[in-house]
Amino acid sequence: MTVLASALDPASAEYAEHREAMLGKLAELDAEQAKALEGGGEKYVARHRKRGKLLVRERIELLLDPDTPFLELSPLAAWGSDYPVGGSMVTGIGVVEGVECLITANDPTVRGGASNPWTLKKAFRAHEIGHANRLPSIHLVESGGADLPSQKEIFIPGGALFKHLTQSSAAGIPTVAVVFGNSTAGGAYVPGMSDHVIMVKERAKVFLGGPPLVKMATGEESDDESLGGAEMHARTSGLADYLAEDERDALRQTRRVVKRLNWRKAYADPAGVVEPPKYDEDELLGIVPGDLKVPFDPREVIARIVDGSDFDEFKPLYGPSLTTGWASLHGYPVGILANAQGVLFSEESQKAAQFIQLANQRDIPLLFLHNTTGYMVGKEYEQGGIIKHGAMMINAVSNSRVPHLSVLMGASYGAGHYGMCGRAYDPRFLFAWPSAKSAVMGPQQLAGVLSIVARASAAAKGQPYDDDADAGLRAMVEQQIEAESLPMFLSGRLYDDGVIDPRDTRTVLGLCLSAIHTAPYEGARGGFGVFRM
Repeated sequence: MTVLASALDPASAEYAEHREAMLGKLAELDAEQAKALEGGGEKYVARHRKRGKLLVRERIELLLDPDTPFLELSPLAAWGSDYPVGGSMVTGIGVVEGVECLITANDPTVRGGASNPWTLKKAFRAHEIGHANRLPSIHLVESGGADLPSQKEIFIPGGALFKHLTQSSAAGIPTVAVVFGNSTAGGAYVPGMSDHVIMVKERAKVFLGGPPLVKMATGEESDDESLGGAEMHARTSGLADYLAEDERDALRQTRRVVKRLNWRKAYADPAGVVEPPKYDEDELLGIVPGDLKVPFDPREVIARIVDGSDFDEFKPLYGPSLTTGWASLHGYPVGILANAQGVLFSEESQKAAQFIQLANQRDIPLLFLHNTTGYMVGKEYEQGGIIKHGAMMINAVSNSRVPHLSVLMGASYGAGHYGMCGRAYDPRFLFAWPSAKSAVMGPQQLAGVLSIVARASAAAKGQPYDDDADAGLRAMVEQQIEAESLPMFLSGRLYDDGVIDPRDTRTVLGLCLSAIHTAPYEGARGGFGVFRM
């Protein structure tokens, strides 16, 4: 039997404590995500509505097929920075006329939709996801271009946005621009480089330079409409392919364009009825301890996200602190690597490398569930070859060619983060739970290392060591590393694609797997480089 048995006791005090801690973190997350939903604030939202315009998420809702989900990406972008949470843009994956599309949309209530450095990073990550998964992209445009005070951080790298559009088009991935308002300066190249362009009558304004700039540059007097209005571009310049009467008409016409794309996924969706997990997804709230030093069994998580709680474990008796095995998720086959007790030893590393090679032989996507403090250190383990065995695992991850998904459930420290396919290893999607933490090492360990080094340095110089100052330094470092390892801090820097409610994990992964199967892929049949034995 490969159906997982659960030892979780939802009636226990331990479960209640874990659940309470997770609910507290979710409440904090909701409060921060609400800031993105607020856009530019009550004043600017009211002004936008007074002009008869739809809000950014209302535009997206009308664009999507009724009663279909929208997987929002990077909602906490810019968290902890000087810029508004959300990066003045909404990005995500949704279904339009039965086609899974990447959607990017400026939020014009935030400084007129102007792009700041985080807008740029968020847009780049969205394009990366769209291109890797061959998702047609729809860009809902209303932006005054670059946020000029931060132009030094935008202008040089910003040109890549237009490169990405043309590369998608060259790869046969459709691009659609829908212009609701201003699309000026560099922003004019978004419709200029898209395959299909819809503009809203009397609202869309697309020009390289507005009337004031034209006056300064050439002395020519002009008005918005004749210089870059929607009717002019539909009748004279030819930039607009379709002229919409209003915003709702523009979204209707966008749906029509997508319907006529004749777009097909590389792989058919799974057929037949998919059996849900045998255990309640709500119980995911009580699995991860509030203190990540306390281990938990990742099989309890797997049992609540895979089809029928059916998990065919690979090498269950070897390298037990890494759980590996085969399952299906919403009908899609997956290979799963999940950290059990935190530390990765030589046995776990070799087991992972073999498992990754098997997944590549079978063309099966891989799901990494993180809870690792990294690779084991110490004389015994160094002599046993932990470096070369850890390198073997990282080699396998680096050169694997099947799609990877990563979810940070608990700790994700050190090179263990790399071996489990962290952000630098290009997973197709990476999400975090509110309980997750990621850094070079744990706060106490890092502070302790700095203390040992400082104490040794003082001894080498024959100087006395100030223990009170050391205690203060350790406390300060611990506080700093703790703050910088939290999921909202990391998500704000786009080191993940979003912090999700554990109860949504199965749904989120299902949406990601569906998107992944839009593009063809093939596992590596070799080419892993040299495995040091």
